Amino acid sequence: MTIIFESILPIFLLVMLGVWLKRLPLINATLWEGLEQLGYFVLFPALLFSTLATADFAGMKADMTALATIGSVTLMSAGLLLLWPLLRAGHVSPAAFTSVFQTATRWNGFMALAIAQKLYGPLGLSLTALLMTLVIVPINFYCVGVLVRFNGGSRGLTSFAYRILTNPLILASVLGILVNAMGIPIYGPLLTSIEMLGSTSLALGLVMVGAGLKASDALRPSPVALLAVFLKLIIMPVLMVGTSYLLGIRGDNLLVIALGAGVPTALNGYLLAKQMGGDAPLYAAVATIQTVASFFTIPLVLTVAAYMAGG
Repeated sequence: MTIIFESILPIFLLVMLGVWLKRLPLINATLWEGLEQLGYFVLFPALLFSTLATADFAGMKADMTALATIGSVTLMSAGLLLLWPLLRAGHVSPAAFTSVFQTATRWNGFMALAIAQKLYGPLGLSLTALLMTLVIVPINFYCVGVLVRFNGGSRGLTSFAYRILTNPLILASVLGILVNAMGIPIYGPLLTSIEMLGSTSLALGLVMVGAGLKASDALRPSPVALLAVFLKLIIMPVLMVGTSYLLGIRGDNLLVIALGAGVPTALNGYLLAKQMGGDAPLYAAVATIQTVASFFTIPLVLTVAAYMAGG
């Protein structure tokens, strides 16, 4: 566990750097939103495309991995919907429920990719990118659907489909897989430029994670916030790793699946909550607590997964 802990430590140091920089008067406050948009629309898609376009998927058991990851996300989503009547009886608002739903199902790709590269090298990066490709569409489909259903507004099917089909992460992932599967050659200097763009996304993404956190939100967490933390950092890894193990997935594949399940929620869901009537302050609070808690839960999850991966 010590090796895993020390491998993850640099990741969290970059997150803390973002927390520190956001609170210093050195950087213009308007820069952060621009950096977030640059990462989301350019740098992160470049990383996904270059990784998937050049990855060797032989031996990755993509079919079983797809069944395990998509199946687990679907089961978690269904369980949360079944939990809604109990939460409503406990005076949890529909807007708050959408944030619980999002923070329990979304996962921070920036953090997962950075940790995978640190722990498992290029293979880990390719496996994590494959995982992201598999779950990005269903997660966004479920989260947007829940926001449409529970926010009380009138959101048409066209708007829903537009959000899914224009997601830059989905587009980059699908394009990368198509290029890989069809054997389309990429001009060397162009590929190098895309890879250089993508390489900057990991460090910048982690700093942006820290910049988006609010330390004060972790001091007095509400019961519903703690529920979302428990669901994402404990239940989701148990569900996804257990399902993968039962489907015969072992080795590095199982470890990377455990990593994807164990990282905290993605911060882009906060923007979606703001745009579609969710409880954005609750989302920010949960994201902050999850990020802090995951510093201790990720090593535990990976240690257990490592034991199972060898069996």
